[in-house]
Amino acid sequence: MAIRTILRDGDPVLKKRCHPVTRFDRRLGDLLDDMKETLGQAHGLGLAAPQVGILRRAVVVVTDLDSNEMLELVNPEILDAEGEETGWEGCLSVPGLWGLVTRPAWVRVRAQDRNGDWFEAEGEGVTARCFCHELAHLDGHLYTELCDRLYTPEEVDRMEAEAEAAEAAEAEAAAQAAAEPETEGAARPDGQAEEDGQP
Repeated sequence: MAIRTILRDGDPVLKKRCHPVTRFDRRLGDLLDDMKETLGQAHGLGLAAPQVGILRRAVVVVTDLDSNEMLELVNPEILDAEGEETGWEGCLSVPGLWGLVTRPAWVRVRAQDRNGDWFEAEGEGVTARCFCHELAHLDGHLYTELCDRLYTPEEVDRMEAEAEAAEAAEAEAAAQAAAEPETEGAARPDGQAEEDGQP
């Protein structure tokens, strides 16, 4: 296995549509092994073959963040998608920047393994986002096409802190409102409710 160079945004290779994989041989296995090694070294969540300069429809995606388990997808296609989630997204080809991107909340894909056997896989949340992100690379698209602007890590941290503070303030206000006693229409000791202006 070897660490391959990850192309940066602006390289014309990243804008090209990849060709289907037709030969399931040792060269494909070496490519997939190198992509997994490169992805692990870069601490990313997904990597597509064009990002390392190979115009073939192959990607690797981290499907378990705890174990760093990776799934190889050759000639992948999205079969179904449901829901919608907007979240932060980055890319190894656009280092140091992040964008807010809306993706399906759940995705099912169909692909071949390194031996050419077809299989299906599904994912939600981050995994669904990775499936969509990496498959877009195969058609020459970057996530930057889907967001209004890009943010630095410092800006992301500040925005998340502000959002957390706003949520905490809303929760505190809701708790205080729930704890306040109702005064209008309060029941009198004799069981009759008081009305405005009546003793």
